[in-house]
Amino acid sequence: MSRPLRVALVAGEASGDILGAGLMQAIKARHPNAEFIGVGGPRMEAEGMKSYFPMERLAVMGLVEVLGRLFELLGRRRQLARDLIAVQPDLFIGIDAPDFNLDLEHRLRRAGIRTVHYVSPSVWAWRQKRVLKIREACDLMLTLFPFEAQFYEAHQVPVRFVGHPLADVIPLEADRTAARRTLDLPVNEPVIALLPGSRGGEVARLGELFLEAAARIRALRPGIRFLLPCATPERRQQLEQMLAGRDLPLTLYDGCSHEVLAACDAVLIASGTATLEALLYKRPMVVAYRVAPMTYRILKRLVKSPYISLPNLLAERMLVPELIQEAATPDALAQALVPLIDGGQIQTEGFDVIHRALRRNASQSAAEAVLGLVERLR
Repeated sequence: MSRPLRVALVAGEASGDILGAGLMQAIKARHPNAEFIGVGGPRMEAEGMKSYFPMERLAVMGLVEVLGRLFELLGRRRQLARDLIAVQPDLFIGIDAPDFNLDLEHRLRRAGIRTVHYVSPSVWAWRQKRVLKIREACDLMLTLFPFEAQFYEAHQVPVRFVGHPLADVIPLEADRTAARRTLDLPVNEPVIALLPGSRGGEVARLGELFLEAAARIRALRPGIRFLLPCATPERRQQLEQMLAGRDLPLTLYDGCSHEVLAACDAVLIASGTATLEALLYKRPMVVAYRVAPMTYRILKRLVKSPYISLPNLLAERMLVPELIQEAATPDALAQALVPLIDGGQIQTEGFDVIHRALRRNASQSAAEAVLGLVERLR
């Protein structure tokens, strides 16, 4: 090459930041001088990403909630398209965030830039006609799960199932005792992890609910303690305000979500990527979620899948309890979670089967796929 490989990436939230960092590492193994531009979080920046603006500006939850930030998001996307077209990277990789990235990919592809989308949107569950836009927007789709690749193959979209990077790095059997020592926790006391989400909107809707559920769990199971990893300093501040005046044996951690999952006995968790992490750590869980009422009414009409959580989608059955909207009450969450503290074997056995199926050296597989695309073109 006459100049170093230049790759543009855009990630919209913490899970995308993890995927992007792993992919960047794998690309650098073959192209040590590669340059990375676009939008990423702290992990991607640590790998050399030059981020045009904070990734947090793209983290918006729900359909109705987006409206309050719509003009900002549209403006950022227009400016980012102009910047990237001017720079002409060898490749653009949109990581998740489909509502932002697919339109951006379409514009860039029309300008002659090859595009990859990493992490499939849920086209198999709702808005299936989006597959037509995806076929126009990207040269290659990288999927984390096998059922997604089958859907794209059926619709003539170039696709590669790469597995999930977390399935590669998380051991098949996590050491709970070692994790508790790392976090300075008693080895034998029951511990519950609370994961109300990484976005401000999620924590606003689920934080108080999870804390109230924790109080009910403590009443049913005295002597229990709670751990809550905070995705960012902003989320920690948000949760500290919710904790004010509460008498809960709860410890907040800055990050440390994997250590917390390894250390706990069971998890109360928001639907999202974190449920996959809990699955890979083989920790029994109860999944909860709330969105704005109007968003929920819209989604209820559109969504075709019988499940909302990744463990159930991957298992193709109701493996973990899902409590959504009005069903997600403190009492209901507590009643569902307490039996899992000492039980949950059916869940964990199912989790092990899924974990083994997803271990495919994902970051390396993804890097080989995208670099193969670049090298064929060059």
